[in-house]
Amino acid sequence: MNPNRQKIDQLIQKGVNIPNPESVEIGQEVKVENISADGVIIHSGCRLFGKSTLIMGQTQIGYESPVTIQDCQLGPEVALKGGFFKESVFLEKASAGSGSQVREGCVFEEEANIAHTVGLKQTFLFPFVTLGSLINFCDCLMTGGTSRKDHSEVGSAYIHFNFTPNQDKATASLLGDVPKGVMLDQLPIFLGGQGGLVGPSRLAFGTVIVAGTLFRKDATKPGRMWFEGAGKGGNAPFVPGLYRGIKRIVVNNSLYIGNLISLLHWYQHVRCLFISEKFPDVLQTGVIAKLQLIIQERMQRLNQLINKMPLSIQKYMDIYHMDADAKIMVQQKELLAKKDAVNNCLLSMQAYPGDAALRDPFLNQVAHASQNNDKNYIKTIQSLDPEAKQMGSDWLQGIVDKTLAEVMAVLHSFR
Repeated sequence: MNPNRQKIDQLIQKGVNIPNPESVEIGQEVKVENISADGVIIHSGCRLFGKSTLIMGQTQIGYESPVTIQDCQLGPEVALKGGFFKESVFLEKASAGSGSQVREGCVFEEEANIAHTVGLKQTFLFPFVTLGSLINFCDCLMTGGTSRKDHSEVGSAYIHFNFTPNQDKATASLLGDVPKGVMLDQLPIFLGGQGGLVGPSRLAFGTVIVAGTLFRKDATKPGRMWFEGAGKGGNAPFVPGLYRGIKRIVVNNSLYIGNLISLLHWYQHVRCLFISEKFPDVLQTGVIAKLQLIIQERMQRLNQLINKMPLSIQKYMDIYHMDADAKIMVQQKELLAKKDAVNNCLLSMQAYPGDAALRDPFLNQVAHASQNNDKNYIKTIQSLDPEAKQMGSDWLQGIVDKTLAEVMAVLHSFR
C-alpha cells in the first residue's frame, strides 16, 4: 500500500474526518497519536509534515483553501483556513484566513486571529489580537485589549517595515508590553489600514495611529492618537552603510529582548499552572521553544548590526572628516568593542528570574484563582485583584528594566 495512503487510513480509522483522502498528503514522520479524532477535519488539498506537528480537538484545516503545515502545534478549536504554516504555535480558538503565510517563530495566543493574505514571521500575538487582510507583520510582539470585542487591531493593507536601506533587521517593534499586557486588562492598540510602522518602534497601550499614516517614531505616552500631516517632500544625502544614530536602535532592541525574556519566565512560572487537556505540556513546550528561537533571532540581528559599525565609522571619517571624539563615533566604536559584553548580558539575563519577593506571592494568588476558574487561563488572570496584577507586572517589569540596565552599564557612552 502507498505509504501516504496508509498514514491517511490510520487517521481515518482513528476517527479523523478527511472528506477527500485522495487529495491529502501526510508525511511519514507525522505521528498519528498527535492528531486528535475529536472533531478534527482535514479538508481537500491539505499537507501535514513534521514529527512535532500536533492537532488538537475541534480543529479545522483548509476550509477555504489548501493548507500546508510543517512542525506546528495547534491547540483546540483552531481554524487554519488556508495557507502555509511552519514551526509556529496556535493556542485555543486561534484562527487564520486563506492565503496566510505564517513562518517560523510565531505564536498565536488564545483567540488571536488574522484574516486573509497575511505574512508573519517571528511574530507573537497576545489573546484577542486581530490582524486584517493583506498585511505583512513580521518581527512584532503585539498585546492589548480584554476580549474579542475589545482587542488590539491592525487594519488591512498594513506593513511593518523590518528591513532597512542598510540591509539590517535589528528592527523588531514592541506594541504594548509584556509586564502589563499579560494581565489582559490594558487599552487596545489600533493601527489604521493602508499604513505602516517603521521598526524598531515602541507603542504604548491605547495608541491609535490613523489610517494611511506611516509612523517612524516611538509613542510611549498611553492613549494618544497619531496622524500624518501634509508633510513636505524632498531628498537628502544617503550614504550606504552609514548609521546616523544607533542609541535608539540599541535601546529598543534591548527592551524588546527584555520583554521576550520576561514572557519566557511568564510561561515557565505562570502558564505552567494551567497545564490541562486544553493546554497540555506539548503546547507549553512549543511556546517556550518559539520564545527561545525569537530571542536567538533578535540577538543575531543585533550582532549583524554591530558588525556593520567599522564601515559606518570609516565612512564618517572619509566623507565627513568627523573627529574620532564625536559622540556618534564614540558610541559606534564602543558598541563594536563591547559586542561580546553586550551578548553576555543578554544571554545571562535569560536565567534571571526576577524578584522572588514579588513573584512567589503572585504565583500563589494565581494558583488559588486558577482552581476557582477551572484552570481557565483568561478567566483566572482577569479575575485577579488590582494589587495582585500590579505585583505580577512589577515582577516582570523588573526583568525588563534589569535587561536594559545591564546593557547600558556596559555601554557608557549611551547613558
